[in-house]
Amino acid sequence: MTITHETVPGGPAGTHVPVMLDEVLRTLAPRAGGCYLDATFGGGGYTRALLQAADCTVWAIDRDPDAIARGAALAAAFPGRLHLLHGHFGTLFSLLSDSGVSRLDGVVFDLGVSSFQLDEPQRGFSFRADGPLDMRMDRAGPSAADLIATLDEGALADLLYTYGEERLSRRIARAIVTARAEEPITTTGALAALIRRVVPPDRSGIDPATRSFQALRIRVNDELGEIEAALAQAARMVAPGGRLVVVSFHSLEDRIVKRFMLDAAGRAPAPSRHDPRGLMERAPSAWRLLTPRAVRPTPAEAARNPRARSARLRAAARIETDKPAHRPAEERP
Repeated sequence: MTITHETVPGGPAGTHVPVMLDEVLRTLAPRAGGCYLDATFGGGGYTRALLQAADCTVWAIDRDPDAIARGAALAAAFPGRLHLLHGHFGTLFSLLSDSGVSRLDGVVFDLGVSSFQLDEPQRGFSFRADGPLDMRMDRAGPSAADLIATLDEGALADLLYTYGEERLSRRIARAIVTARAEEPITTTGALAALIRRVVPPDRSGIDPATRSFQALRIRVNDELGEIEAALAQAARMVAPGGRLVVVSFHSLEDRIVKRFMLDAAGRAPAPSRHDPRGLMERAPSAWRLLTPRAVRPTPAEAARNPRARSARLRAAARIETDKPAHRPAEERP
């Protein structure tokens, strides 16, 4: 499972520090008067750091109503500077436009599920404690239990392989179909136990249920589709000189982010010489990569917080356009 936040040792209850916080702040370089978007508010760690780093304004989005409710105290601590929006980050353009925001000086995404969601058994994200097999970030739409109950064996296998990269997806799907014929699978504990019976532990020490739970969560929340939509919309809203920073936690997320940033910066592979598009002149890139390779957590952070070990940070900056040439007074309108 991907976890996006670590608990602050010795801090107050519920205090969390986002993964790679120093790297995110250094890359975003917030400035006084700037307008920034935390597209995945969660526990508010990035948002708080931005507000403390500069006299700026932050808009924060989260699809989880619990996260928005938790953010009320932070908004009160920074009156007029933090604005919380409940909704999917895949609709960030409309959410911000409806609020009168047309330009952003920086955007940060912290992908995956937050530790607040994982730490609550009743949300059904984790197999560490038994709870209802839910996994819905916004508490709406079909749950993981609904998918387990209704998808046929082939569709289940495809889901586990596509979104969890689970090599034994067919074996797991067959076991699920057999088990649910006798009794509905409605809890995280029941599903995890079933998977552990048919998938042997590997040398990595990762729980055999990990990839299947990831796959179900991604499918339930359409996470990959949300990421693709959100990146395109964020790029439209970032002002020249602004920056886009994304922290991802597994290869499926990172692959989308990497491809998007390479394309935006004009670094995508050239078409084949047999492809007529290869004869067309490429348009000038509006973005430049700030991270030619993904940035990983420092050894110290990885040792302090094993949950951060899989994190990857990628960033790009919107290229500043040339200022208009000075015109003599007599030529001015």
